[in-house]
Amino acid sequence: MIEYYQQQLNNTTAQITRYSQLVNRYSLSRLVVILAGLALLFFSFKFDNIWFSLTLALFIAILFGWLVKSQMAFEVQKDYFLTMKAVLENELSECEFRESIYSDGSQFIDDHHPYSSDLDVFGPRSLFQMINRCATNLGVNELANWLKAPAEIVAIEGRQEAVKELSEMHTWRLHFQTVLFFCLKLDNDIVSNLHSYLKQPIQRNKALRAYVKVAPFVFLGFLALAVFIPKMLALLFIVSLIHVGIIVSHQLYINKTDAQIGKIGKTLSKFSEAFKTIEDEKWQSSLCIHLADDFKTNSGKGVSGSIKELAGLIKKLDYRLNVYVAVVLNAVFLWDLKQVFAIEDWKKSNTANIDEAFHVLAKFEVLNSLASLSANNNKWIYPIVTKSENYLLEARDLGHPLIAESFRITNDYALINERKIDIITGSNMAGKSTFLRTIGINAVMALCGAPVCAAQMRLSPMHLITYMRIRDSLNESTSTFKAELNRLQMVLETVPQKTNAFFLVDEMLRGTNSVDKYRGSKAVVEKLIASNGVGIVATHDLQIAHLIQKYPSYIRNYYFDIEVRNGAMVFDYKLKDGECKTFNASLLLKQIGVEIEE
Repeated sequence: MIEYYQQQLNNTTAQITRYSQLVNRYSLSRLVVILAGLALLFFSFKFDNIWFSLTLALFIAILFGWLVKSQMAFEVQKDYFLTMKAVLENELSECEFRESIYSDGSQFIDDHHPYSSDLDVFGPRSLFQMINRCATNLGVNELANWLKAPAEIVAIEGRQEAVKELSEMHTWRLHFQTVLFFCLKLDNDIVSNLHSYLKQPIQRNKALRAYVKVAPFVFLGFLALAVFIPKMLALLFIVSLIHVGIIVSHQLYINKTDAQIGKIGKTLSKFSEAFKTIEDEKWQSSLCIHLADDFKTNSGKGVSGSIKELAGLIKKLDYRLNVYVAVVLNAVFLWDLKQVFAIEDWKKSNTANIDEAFHVLAKFEVLNSLASLSANNNKWIYPIVTKSENYLLEARDLGHPLIAESFRITNDYALINERKIDIITGSNMAGKSTFLRTIGINAVMALCGAPVCAAQMRLSPMHLITYMRIRDSLNESTSTFKAELNRLQMVLETVPQKTNAFFLVDEMLRGTNSVDKYRGSKAVVEKLIASNGVGIVATHDLQIAHLIQKYPSYIRNYYFDIEVRNGAMVFDYKLKDGECKTFNASLLLKQIGVEIEE
């Protein structure tokens, strides 16, 4: 995909140059038309032909207006391609494991979550950051929810089908990101105000609503009379004052509406484009078809049309910002109330559809995010998620998605229709923790409908629970050891409660002495066995691996080791059957100047 993005970036840069030149050319043309037009008008007066001068002035005005309109259209295109350029540069950055312009999900970091903190699901350089292409706040929250909890098998299969479809639609994906890019800089209060406004009751003053409809005819009637009966001008003036007075007396009501949605007109027009991007596509996957159906409205305009209609009404309400225009329009039409009532009528017909539409848009953002992940990593596969009598977790060439491919070491793992606890021993820095995170993070991806970093993967639905990064907490007055106990308690309580619990435990009880550490770890493993638990335990303590002698049908031993070549350690990061025989703490200490007596 890097070549594709680079080619698109080159094309986009060329378009930016083209439209920049057109904008400059038309800007200069406007200046020429004004100067030349004024000169021609000046000379036209010498012919003493008023109609010729008026015709010339009209022609100049039309030509100038056309140039202004054309220049504005070119500026819109230029801005579009500038945004597309930012999107493409971000995709290239993501492909090279650099920074992203999208949220990294730091706001969702929760040390009390069953697995998200241990598996780097949220935060800088996280799974969330790697996946996220959501610009709206709703989209960001939706993606977080998908990663925080496994979906049902039917939902996973539907998501996979949709992601596969979207991952092939490179042009559509980039356009969709481009039209929603403005949301990255959008004040979320603006959209929140819209949702709040939609939920508020509608003004029920039927008499006032009825008069607003006939007010222009009342004014025009008195105006017509005044043309023939000059004395009626006084009555026309009184009608105008009454109309303005009605507006002034309802200023609080009008201002309240304007304060809530007055600033969102242009924003809604941009959202309308995003909705239209979805509506115009002929979807093939069941989920995309179902979601797009939610954009249909009773009026037949679709959500994009309804949103555009609201944007137009808000734009009309904004005419009140020009005092002179506002006085005239309100004197004749009761303009402000007319637009507020029109907006409320729109709200009555569209509230349910619009509220749901923004949530559907968020789901499309998440699907588009997963599709971008798939497209950028086309060697990854879609796992098979299926029910199993016991546990199914089988993977070939499983790698950690947050490690660049050039540095990534893959491993195979299989737990097929069994209930086992795997004990992994190994040297320091040999890969135990990374392997546990590799298992966990790929399971999270699989169970949300994403592709996984593997050549093959099958698994059954599971409730992940991890014990890896243990931190003390000054805010909670919790020591490291107390934090370990709290996490262990969560694991021990979850396993018997959740029949599909799968635990990943990395080096238990680090905050105590070696004797208590072994005895406590042994007791925890035996309690997990008694609870019929399934999972993986990584440890430096070989004595834990000896539990296989007591539980030969329940425990399996694996290890990571090192080779020492000419006094240097060589890691292969490959999972092997059995117990580790080579340890490297003394070598590591020696490297920092600490000698250990033999």
